[in-house]
Amino acid sequence: MKADPRPDIVVVVTDQQRYDTIAALGYPHVDTPHLDRLVREGTHFARCYVTGASCVPARASLFTGVYPHTNGILTNASTWRRTWVERLAEAGYRCVNVGKMHTQPMDAPAGFHERTVVENKDRSMAKRGRDFVDAWDRALADAGVAKPGLASYRLLPDYAQRLGAYEWPLADDLHADAFVGTAAAAAVTAHAGDGEPLFLQVGFPGPHPPYDPPASWIARYRGRDLPVRPVRRDDLEAQPPPFRQLRDKHATGHHDAAPHIVDAPRPLRERQLAHYLANVSLIDHEVGRLLAALHAAGRLDDAVVVFTSDHGDCLGDHGHSQKWTMYEEVVRVPLVVWSPRLPGRGRVDALVQSIDLAPALMELAGCEVPPWWEARSLLPALRGEPFAGREAVYCEQGRDVVFQFSDFVSMVRTDRYKFVHFLGESFGQLFDLADDPHEERDRWNDPALRGVREALRAQWIDWRLRSAYDARDWADAFR
Repeated sequence: MKADPRPDIVVVVTDQQRYDTIAALGYPHVDTPHLDRLVREGTHFARCYVTGASCVPARASLFTGVYPHTNGILTNASTWRRTWVERLAEAGYRCVNVGKMHTQPMDAPAGFHERTVVENKDRSMAKRGRDFVDAWDRALADAGVAKPGLASYRLLPDYAQRLGAYEWPLADDLHADAFVGTAAAAAVTAHAGDGEPLFLQVGFPGPHPPYDPPASWIARYRGRDLPVRPVRRDDLEAQPPPFRQLRDKHATGHHDAAPHIVDAPRPLRERQLAHYLANVSLIDHEVGRLLAALHAAGRLDDAVVVFTSDHGDCLGDHGHSQKWTMYEEVVRVPLVVWSPRLPGRGRVDALVQSIDLAPALMELAGCEVPPWWEARSLLPALRGEPFAGREAVYCEQGRDVVFQFSDFVSMVRTDRYKFVHFLGESFGQLFDLADDPHEERDRWNDPALRGVREALRAQWIDWRLRSAYDARDWADAFR
C-alpha cells in the first residue's frame, strides 16, 4: 500500500498525433472513448504547441524544460540522455518507462529505474538505431516472425499509391502499440503494492508511419466521411524553397515506408487518414487498458494522468508528408490532464507549450522547479485558478537527415499571427490566422503586414536574447 501522499504520475506520449484526433475535442469522426473520458473529466489545453518540429527535439525539450536552441538538441540524430526524470527518482519516485522515449542512445537510462524500450515501428532507413534491438524486436523474434516495414511493404504491387497506409499482417497483439499497451498495464500491476509513488512514462510508437493498424481497427473507418482538405496550387507555389524541397524529397523517397504524392487523389488521402485514425483508436483502446490496470491496482484515484504527443503530421495537407514544417498540423498537439486530485476542469484556450507540463509535474511531486527552466507551469489552470498562458509560443527545427534544406527554422505564433524564420534568408512565412486559419495565404511580402512582420521579428529576437539569459545555468545541472 502506498503510504507516500504524493500522486502517481502517468505521462502518455504518442508519436506524431495531430491535435484534431480526439472526438471530445470537437472531432466526432474519430473513435476515442477513453480519451474522451479524460477530456470530459479533466483539463484540456486547446492550444498546446510543441517546441520542436520533429521527434527528438520535441521530446528532449519536454524532458529538459528548455527550448531546443538552449539544449542544442535540434535534430533527430542529436545525442540526449539526461532528463528531469532524474529529479523524480532522487525525490523517491519509482520511475518506469515503457515504449518510446527516443533518447540517443536509445537505451540511455534517462533517470528511469526500469525501461522497456520500444522505438520507431520502422527503422530501415535510420542512420542511428537501425540495428538497435528493442523489447518489441525481441518479442517478434520470440514469435518467429519478421518485423513488417519498408522491406516488406514496398513489395506490394500498389506500394507507390499507399501513402504509408497498410494492414498489419501479424497477430494483433504483436502490433507495436498493442505491445506497449500490454507492457504498460503489466508495469502498473507489477508496482501495485509499492509504498513509493510511481512515475510511469508510456510512449506509443503510433500513429507515426507506417500507418499499419490491424484490419479490425481499419474496418471501423471504412466508408466513413473523413475531413480531407484539398491542396491549393497557390499554397504550393508560395511555399519557401526549403519547404518545397522537403515535399519533393518525400515525393521521391521512402522515409518510414510512406511514399508521398504531393497532391494525391482524394481516395488515397482518405485511405491514409482512415489508417492513421484507426491507429489512434487502437492507442485509445490501450489507454483504456492502462486506466483499468491503475484502477485494479487501487492507484487510479490517486493518479495524475497526462495524454499528449511529440508533434503532429501533415498527412498531405499543404502538399506535405509528416513533420519538419511549422504548420498547425505539425506544431499543435493534444494535451489532456486528468486527476481526481486536481479541481480544474474543462477547456483552456490560452496559448501554452508542451514543456509547460514539466514544472506542473515537479510541483505536484514536491520537487523544486529549477530557476533556469524555460517552461511555465500549467498548475494554476489544473487547480481551476486564473490562467493567462503565454503571449506567444515558439517552435524550432535544425538541418537533419531528412530536412536538409535550411540550417535552422523557427516559428513565433501569437494569438493572431504566425511568423516563420529561415536562418540567413530573406524569405519566410507570415500568416494572419484570424482570416486564414488553414495557413494557405502567405503574407510575408504583403506591404500591408510589413509592420506586423517586423514586430514579430523583433519579438523573436527578444525571445532568443531572453532565453540565453534566463537559461544560462541549464548545463550545470546535467554535468
